[in-house]
Amino acid sequence: MKEQHPIRQLANQGNRLEAIRPRLTVVGAGPGDLELITLKAIRALEEADVVLYDALVAPEILGYAPDAEHIFVGKRKGCYAFQQDQINELIVSRAKSHGHVVRLKGGDPFVFGRGAEEMEYAAKHGLQVAMVPGISSAVSVPAAQQIPVTKRGAAESFWVITGTTRNHQLSTDIHLAAKSNATVVVLMGMSKLPEIARLFKNAGKGALPVAVIQNGTRPDEKVGVGTIATIVSIAEAKGLANPAIIIIGEVVAHREQLLQVQRQVSTETFS
Repeated sequence: MKEQHPIRQLANQGNRLEAIRPRLTVVGAGPGDLELITLKAIRALEEADVVLYDALVAPEILGYAPDAEHIFVGKRKGCYAFQQDQINELIVSRAKSHGHVVRLKGGDPFVFGRGAEEMEYAAKHGLQVAMVPGISSAVSVPAAQQIPVTKRGAAESFWVITGTTRNHQLSTDIHLAAKSNATVVVLMGMSKLPEIARLFKNAGKGALPVAVIQNGTRPDEKVGVGTIATIVSIAEAKGLANPAIIIIGEVVAHREQLLQVQRQVSTETFS
């Protein structure tokens, strides 16, 4: 085979470099159910050269990016594959060497997902950035269990709060939420469940309905329903642990009310 002239080799190399457009798309994968990812998210994955994905992303979703490089950058049981600074640097370096990086996150990346931080870092380093919202687990996981976050006569608003701050402390917003009549949805809060229950109990809300949903919308989903006074023991008995969502409020009772209506209708229909 005839060797290419060095000048032509450099020209071709320059053309390849020009063809690489460093860019980042932060993509929400939804709560876990494969059918709850958006069409726009799938399109971004199909166009990806590299996919950096978290622990809460269903592995099957990576099948939408069969030709891309897949890099796990999440954490499991407190063990980090990469620290956040390393993830930021990896986004930039892979984008400049490969082209289109998709940062795939569970739920919605702008709801306690650090998506905004990663986009800011990428933009400062010359990357084009885009965001594909995902279906947030904060709303969709309760909904999949027939628990609305708002309901006329039960809750006019809802809070979405992280259970544990960066200092591993209980968020002060939960103290404020315990004094309101709003539905309270707590993410990443299972390690603080006894403390949360005690806080609401001290606010005179021991009878308030509570649900804990682990692995929401997935085949291995587990659910525990009780009250502020009983939820800790119920969670322990069912072995509920992270990743889980805690829903506190009168809206939790809608689930049982709906089941009762369905049972009654079924009995009347076949009696």
